[in-house]
Amino acid sequence: MSDAYKRVAGERALDYVKDGMVLGLGTGSTVYYTLQKLGRLVQEGLQIKGIPTSKATEVMAKELGIPLTNFREHPVLDITIDGADAVTPKLELVKGGGGALLREKLVAGASKQMIVIVDESKRVDSFDGVSIPVEVVPFAVETTVERIRALGGRPTMRQDGDELFVTDNAHYIVDVTFASVPDVAALHDRLKRLTGVVETGLFPDLASFVIVGSARGVDVVERS
Repeated sequence: MSDAYKRVAGERALDYVKDGMVLGLGTGSTVYYTLQKLGRLVQEGLQIKGIPTSKATEVMAKELGIPLTNFREHPVLDITIDGADAVTPKLELVKGGGGALLREKLVAGASKQMIVIVDESKRVDSFDGVSIPVEVVPFAVETTVERIRALGGRPTMRQDGDELFVTDNAHYIVDVTFASVPDVAALHDRLKRLTGVVETGLFPDLASFVIVGSARGVDVVERS
């Protein structure tokens, strides 16, 4: 039933889209349903432009006939619609399961609103033990991993088959768990200060609200 919950959340996000908007187009299995419906709405006459957060989303958007633009033409976006790997009651997010966290954060940060779409399995009380993606430069990655370990994390290099996973930005991903994450913003800051870390998958304060698909239908969780 998870796919059905993703679909209802992904499609509901488009209720907030209006003619003339510039949208940030997220990445992942829930956004897939948003893009599918958005493509149909564009064919029916909806006038929007999108900026994709990954090469995969760019390819899908083009296949669906969704017009694309760039930051040169539109440095400020109206809405970004994106998924998340985990969401706390404070609307803190973990993102980056698809490896697009850097572009996702850039696009969300340039948007007036970030609408997050998830199924109910992504709701958590805290990020204790949750896998947090960290994007790192390949050079001296072993040293960077040890610095992450020194902060108390359990790092694992993300694989793509027999090779290391490489992001659209030619970086690696380290998936890290921490036994306790009492302060999400503080952990993000500590990781970002490490030389070699490009960005973290922690989004402490970018979500405007979260649309949750479940057996009950859709819940919209506002930032308190």
